Amino acid sequence: WLPILAPPVTGGIPDEADPAVVAIVRTDTGLAPSARPRDLVLFGTLLHQPLATFAITLDPATARAGIIAGELRGEALLDAIAAVAPASRETWIDAVLGIAPPPPDRDLPRGAVPYLPAGVEEIIATVRELPIRATDELVDLGAGLGRVVILAHLISGARAHGIELQSHLVERARATCAELRLPAVTVACANAADIELDGSVFFLYAPFNGDMLAQVMQRLAQVSRRRRIAVATVDLELHGAPWLVSRPTRRAALTLYESAQPT
Repeated sequence: WLPILAPPVTGGIPDEADPAVVAIVRTDTGLAPSARPRDLVLFGTLLHQPLATFAITLDPATARAGIIAGELRGEALLDAIAAVAPASRETWIDAVLGIAPPPPDRDLPRGAVPYLPAGVEEIIATVRELPIRATDELVDLGAGLGRVVILAHLISGARAHGIELQSHLVERARATCAELRLPAVTVACANAADIELDGSVFFLYAPFNGDMLAQVMQRLAQVSRRRRIAVATVDLELHGAPWLVSRPTRRAALTLYESAQPT
């Protein structure tokens, strides 16, 4: 069975595994073992020992094909990410999504922070701990190349919209969404402080400070008066916003906030 399994996966069976190790392919879809990533499940068993499961790391090209085909989503994608060594997850995700290293920033206005992509673990924690559901609309303020909106959408199924003021980043984010065939993910070129906002979940990876952040908070307060919202921030604490209540998370850099029910 090794020649069959080798093309779509990397990694393998521990050296101490017994020859009784077997491959079990989930065939509920009637597909060949290597056709789609989610249809492959590998189990190892030692003679007279309980069943043990070995992690498989999908090759980025195979995972990307699964996303484009609409098959690698939700828990299946989370399982694929979990199988990647923690130190390699950022690189693996960007290879899967086709996101290149960030280009230099251009013409940032006062109060805007240079772009850095949010961490994969913080994105996953936001989706799981809020949680973000398929009925939500996620808005990433300072979306950059689109890592947050794309990954959060793929995990949760929620519509996702990014707002980014650097046009060259917007163009690349839009191209990535088109290549991955994700019509529910959009990115607009705008200054979040200057436009009316709407959504149920807002994500901020420290994209602003000073007056620009204050203006964005006023925009979010306006949204909270129309509907209940959640706000996720990374490396950013929102002070002076009594309409938001924070709650702890499992990630030190991540803070989750919820607004009160509008009256």
